Amino acid sequence: MLCWGNTSFGQLGLGGIDEEVVLEPRTCKFFQGRRVQDVGCGRRHTVFVLDDGTVYTCGCNDQGQLGHEKGRKRPEQVVALDAQNITAVSCGEMHTLALNDNGQVFAWGLAKDGQLGLITTEEFVRVPRTLKALVEVQIVQVACGYHHSLALSKGSQVFSWGQNKNGQLGLGRDIGKQPSPQPVRSLNGVPFVQLAAGGAHSFALSISGAIFGWGSNKFGQLGLNDEIDRYVPARLKSLRTQKIVYICCGEDHTAALTKEGGVFTFGAGGYGQLGHNSTNHEINPRKVFELMGYVITQIACGRQHTLAFVPSSGKVYSFGLGGNGQLGTGSTSNRKSPSTVRGAWIPYSPNAENNFFVKRIYSGGDQSFAYLQNSMPPDDLRFPNPSKHILTINEPVIQKWMSFPPGRIPSEVANEIDTVFSSEGCLNGSFLAYSNDDHHKTSSKYSGIDMNAARLLFHRLIQSDHPRICQQGDQNYIVLQVWPH
Repeated sequence: MLCWGNTSFGQLGLGGIDEEVVLEPRTCKFFQGRRVQDVGCGRRHTVFVLDDGTVYTCGCNDQGQLGHEKGRKRPEQVVALDAQNITAVSCGEMHTLALNDNGQVFAWGLAKDGQLGLITTEEFVRVPRTLKALVEVQIVQVACGYHHSLALSKGSQVFSWGQNKNGQLGLGRDIGKQPSPQPVRSLNGVPFVQLAAGGAHSFALSISGAIFGWGSNKFGQLGLNDEIDRYVPARLKSLRTQKIVYICCGEDHTAALTKEGGVFTFGAGGYGQLGHNSTNHEINPRKVFELMGYVITQIACGRQHTLAFVPSSGKVYSFGLGGNGQLGTGSTSNRKSPSTVRGAWIPYSPNAENNFFVKRIYSGGDQSFAYLQNSMPPDDLRFPNPSKHILTINEPVIQKWMSFPPGRIPSEVANEIDTVFSSEGCLNGSFLAYSNDDHHKTSSKYSGIDMNAARLLFHRLIQSDHPRICQQGDQNYIVLQVWPH
């Protein structure tokens, strides 16, 4: 694990070193011989998830955001989660969310704005607690803003909770802070692939590349050609034809990755964090031209800086605020256009067992990380992680369902069937049509549903012993008998 940036609270996990800033990538020895699954970066704290599901934290702990008693300059295990297999984490300014392999959410840290989703009068919570309000819902993704939180369910339902001063919950103008998760009903029926949260703004990205943003828009970070906050989700239409596949957010800026490996940025640009060789704010998405010619496969936003990874060279590029060393360029200067992070970067080669290559980059607050491995190719954020995906119907799924005899379907499979057929979002995501370039259609005029695919898959279900067809008036219904009650 390489790390650089602000370490004044120990958030890089390097231990009690003399420097308060690390100007170029340095090895964090704690992770030698360990495999990292995810990293979450708060304003002054960092959370690491290992591949065995254990969680380690370091940095500032004044609001309990480390999940244990004291601040730590070296990663220390969150023992309260020892019985859980944690798969993902996200950090707000001073709070943390963790997701386990069963889709349950755990929260700790600052609680006064409701960002933990716990009904509590405590100002902060030091020991991770389960979000009981979501215990009946299988969550596949969590995302933290500074003082608000988002979650995406397996059934493509978006939930939000916490502070709502700028509309970052997407629940309406007259809604105050919410101490428990609330469904964002205006997004019902849309098949989502990713959630992202900035300081006080939020995004949801659909499978077909439709982008919905809401919350603070003071610097144009919603990309809607104005600086007006949005209290309910608004469609970002200017990127409709760009095939956006991943979004990340800084405090007041946003970066979007296209299927072709291009990067668009918008919002606050005062430190150069948009990469356009200027300090202008951008109220419309603008392509980072200095990255053209490269295929970018990963982007990560810190508070006021941005990272981008180019797998063909193995290099990491950075731009924006550099005062705490978070750009990794060897100086504290700001950079208005992409600059190479210092390091002996090399592209991945499956035959070079003794070399280490970038697997994933992470950023948040004023700290940055690059996780290196010698046996795995780099992550490509242009292709969604199946474990973080909503449920959809396809041929392999139907084959799995049909492999069980009637009356002997496992409860988890029965729950899958119930989730898919009770969710408009899951059904819509199951039958999206493709364009000629193998990307889902994003037409604003039509639904983009491939009716031929729908007919074929439903025909496969009808052939099975599980469903039956019922007719009521002039409507046909497919009834699935999945579990004897």
